[in-house]
Amino acid sequence: MTITFLGTGTSQGVPVIACDCEVCTSTDSHDKRLRSSILVESDTTTVVIDSGPDFRYQMLRANVQKLDGLVFTHEHKDHVAGMDDIRAFNFKQQAPMNIYADTRVQATIVREFPYVFAEHKYPGIPQVNLNTIADAPFNVGDITFTPIEVMHYRLPILGFRINDFTYITDAKTISDSEKEKLKGTKTLVLNALQKQAHISHFTFQEAIDFALEIGAQQTYFTHISHRLGKHADVSTELPPGIQLAYDGLKLTI
Repeated sequence: MTITFLGTGTSQGVPVIACDCEVCTSTDSHDKRLRSSILVESDTTTVVIDSGPDFRYQMLRANVQKLDGLVFTHEHKDHVAGMDDIRAFNFKQQAPMNIYADTRVQATIVREFPYVFAEHKYPGIPQVNLNTIADAPFNVGDITFTPIEVMHYRLPILGFRINDFTYITDAKTISDSEKEKLKGTKTLVLNALQKQAHISHFTFQEAIDFALEIGAQQTYFTHISHRLGKHADVSTELPPGIQLAYDGLKLTI
C-alpha cells in the first residue's frame, strides 16, 4: 500500500497576499506546501483523506486517474472546501463518489454545498453517496480505516489508522483511551503547526513529545505553517526517527 502526501501545509499563518518571509520566498520545493491531505492506494482502491481548497490541483499534480472514496477528518474549510471538484471523477467513472464522514461533518457538507443535495439538481453538479462513520472501523474497498478521536481544542475530530500507519491532523490533545489505538503504529503522521503556543494545534515541541511517547519507528510532521520555518532548517532540530513531510512524499506501508 502507498501513501502520498498531497499537501502538508495549512491555512493557519498563510497570508492572503504575497509574503516576503523566508519560507514563502524559498526556492526549495520542500517549502511549497498545499493544504494537508493524503492519498491512500492499495492494489485495487484509491482514497483521499480531506479535500481542501487545493484539491483539484493536488489531483492533477499527482495524476490521480481513479478515486473510490473521500474520507473527512473534520469540517473546517481547509479540509472540505474542494469537495465540489469530485465532479470530474463522477464524469470519468460514471458513478457517485462515496463520502465518509461523521454526522456533524455531513451536516456541514450539506449546508456548504446545498446544490449537491437539492431536490431539483442542476446538470453536472457533484454526485455523492454519504456514508456515516463513528468510532468503529470501516472499509473503503479493500482498505480498512480505524477512526481515532482527537481534540482540535474543543472540537472532536478524527484521525485514522490503516494497518500500521496512523494519520492525525489538527490535534491538540488525545485521550489515553484513544492513544491505545495507536499501539504498534510503525509510521505516524502528526500535525506540527508552529513553535509558538497555539490553542488548537500541537506546537513543534508538543508534536515531538507526543511522537516520542508513541514511539513509532518513523514519524512525519504535517499541517505545517510557514511560521515553523524552512524545511532544511527545521529538519536539523528533529530527533532521530522524526522528519518533516513534504508535498509529493511517497511512503510504502
